[in-house]
Amino acid sequence: MPDPIDLSGRTALISGASRGIGYFLARELAAAGAHVVAVARTIGGLEELDDEIKSAGGEATLVPLDLTDMEGIDRLGGAIHERWGKLDILVANAGILGVISPIGHVEARTFEKVMNINVTSTWRLIRSVDPLLRMSDAGRAIIMSSGAAHSARAFWGPYAASKAAVEAIVRSWADETRNISLRVNAVNPGATRTAMRAQAMPGEDPETLPHPSDVASKILPLASPALEQTGEIFDVRKNRFLSYRMPE
Repeated sequence: MPDPIDLSGRTALISGASRGIGYFLARELAAAGAHVVAVARTIGGLEELDDEIKSAGGEATLVPLDLTDMEGIDRLGGAIHERWGKLDILVANAGILGVISPIGHVEARTFEKVMNINVTSTWRLIRSVDPLLRMSDAGRAIIMSSGAAHSARAFWGPYAASKAAVEAIVRSWADETRNISLRVNAVNPGATRTAMRAQAMPGEDPETLPHPSDVASKILPLASPALEQTGEIFDVRKNRFLSYRMPE
């Protein structure tokens, strides 16, 4: 068995931490020793997470924040700098599905909301903490994507477009930071037993899907200071990195 990941003394920021993969990945990070800065809209879910982390001997700071509050995201980086002076781990996990619909039937406000939450707020979060991750001796950024970015299945247009955009940001950011200690990767979690999956596939038996805790445990190694890969996508189902072709 591989040695357990030690994140003692490290600070990890994770968005969408009140449920699903984000909730269980926050628990994994805390169990590995990181101080978790948990961001989400749902206060009740954050409080439950805080109780579980503290009962297991971990530490967390709760940040109730709607990611449409772009100025709030900007302030978050400043608050982290003031308290910890740096950030070691970013997990940009928050996202929405929008609607499963023919592209010509998608309402403008729905498309704009998907892009605002999945793309713009992710970029804004990256911009807010990029200087802090560079201050770490082993900054790690984990950006959640989806297989939809590549399959581009019928009726998934807005969501697929948003995740393709996120992966492009990941690749550019990774190339910008390739020569420093920061490592930036995307994650395709695959079909997982979450509320978003149930929204997308209401007739599917959730018991046939991996539990988000199982998915989270496979993502945790991407936060390790020993990680070498950057600018790649980690496929949870295959449990390996898939390399992009970077232009010369």
